Parts: sequence; C-alpha cells; structure tokens
Amino acid sequence: MSTRVAVITGSNKGIGLAIVRALCKQFEGDVFLTARDVGRGEAAVQALNAEGLKPMFHQLDIDDLNSIKTAADFFKEKYGGVDVLVNNAGIAFKMADTTPFGIQAEVTVKTNFFSTRNMLTCFSELIKPGGRVVNVSSMVSVRALNQCNPDLQQQFRNENITEEELGDLMQRFIDDAKKGEHKQCGWPDTAYGVSKIGVTVLSMIHARRLSKERPNDGILLNACCPGWVRTDMAGPKAPKSPDEGAITPVYLALLPPGAKEPHGQFVSEKTVQKW
Repeated sequence: MSTRVAVITGSNKGIGLAIVRALCKQFEGDVFLTARDVGRGEAAVQALNAEGLKPMFHQLDIDDLNSIKTAADFFKEKYGGVDVLVNNAGIAFKMADTTPFGIQAEVTVKTNFFSTRNMLTCFSELIKPGGRVVNVSSMVSVRALNQCNPDLQQQFRNENITEEELGDLMQRFIDDAKKGEHKQCGWPDTAYGVSKIGVTVLSMIHARRLSKERPNDGILLNACCPGWVRTDMAGPKAPKSPDEGAITPVYLALLPPGAKEPHGQFVSEKTVQKW
C-alpha cells in the first residue's frame, strides 16, 4: 500500500492552517501544507512542529499554472496521486478597500474561481479511488445567488450547466463590473460572493463528471462553508476560531470509506444546504 496523502491549498494561515492541524491529528497519511510563499509556508510548518505535529510542505501558488503543474507532477510521482484535496486558497478585498470595483471583480474571480478551476483540472485525474475533494466556498455564495436577477439565478441553478458556460458567466460578471454596469445587468454588488457562486457551481459540475466518468471509484467531491471565522480575511469580530471553521471541511475530507453522500453538494455545519 502506498502512503496516503492530503493536500491543502493556501494553508500557511487561517482556516487552511487549521485544516492542516486537524488532518495531522486525524488523517492516516502524509499531510501537505502548501503556500505560494516558501518562507511563510515553512514557518507555518515549524509552528505546527512546535505543537508536536508533522505536516510536510510543498510550494503551491494557485494563481500560477506552472506552480500547479509542478505540484501535480510531484504528487503523481511520489504518491501515485492524491487521496484528499482541499481547495482552500482564496482572497477577498476588505470592505474599506478603495480599489475600483471592476478591478476587485477581476482579481477576486481570477483567484477564487479561475485558479481553483485550474487546480481541479490539473488534479482531478490524480484523485485516487475513494478520494475526497473539498472546495471551500461560502454561505455568501447563497446570498449572492439570491441577489442575482431571475435569469442569472436560473442559469446558475441549471443542473446541466457546463464548465464552459459557467466560465463564460464568471467572465461576463468581470466585464460588466469593469464597465460599471454589473448592477443593471442583474449582478449583486459583491465580487467575493459571485466568485464563490462560481466555486459552488463548479463543485457540482465536477461531482457530476466524476459520477459519470468514474462511477465505481467512490470519490466524493463537495463545496462547503466554514462559517464566519476570525482570519485576516474576515476580521477579528467573527464568532468562530479557525479551528472551529475547519470542522466542516475536515468532516468532508474524512468521509468514511464506502460513503455515498454527500456528493456534489453545498455543506455548512456538516449539513447539506439548499442551493
């Protein structure tokens, strides 16, 4: 039996670091903390070493396709694939940020949606039978979806939406935002929220594809909301600690062998949510 392996993106701090901490305690295999900045990543590993935990490190910047491909090659060569993938890396502009909304939209959707899509594209064939894939989304995606006009809501809720159609919708939001027309075009006034609509719907598309193309492999793929967590991104007033925020992602990452569900769902507080 080859060693099992779990990979967590954007995990040198915040919820990602808390997921690594929990998996180091609960996952039987190697746990990889990844970060775009090697120094910060290695410092995070040392901090967990001081807690008696032994994560491993690999550089991974999801905004850099070459970095994704290099990491994918490493896990394929060393482990023959990946057992658990948690796509946690993401960004959000602060409320007080004065960057023009069009630029916020472009930058946020590029990382949270398009770069996460690149991760799934490059890593999907590496997921071993019985594997678990967890895409960290947000309840903000539900709120943002409900603020879209009826036509957009219908497109995002269409069970037959393709990845290409979803990508086109995400690009349309960026284009409308850059023209200052996103509101009259039916979009909500939240770049982060729209980016996470993309993550949630992308998860459903990839889960359907897995069910169709690898029906006997028992892979489960879901999107989840960690909750409102005290991180650099969400601020100090949030009610949850990072370790509390890690509970639902870790639950999905460790769904027991033979489990059939949840799959292709949006999960919060370990419970499937209506989309």
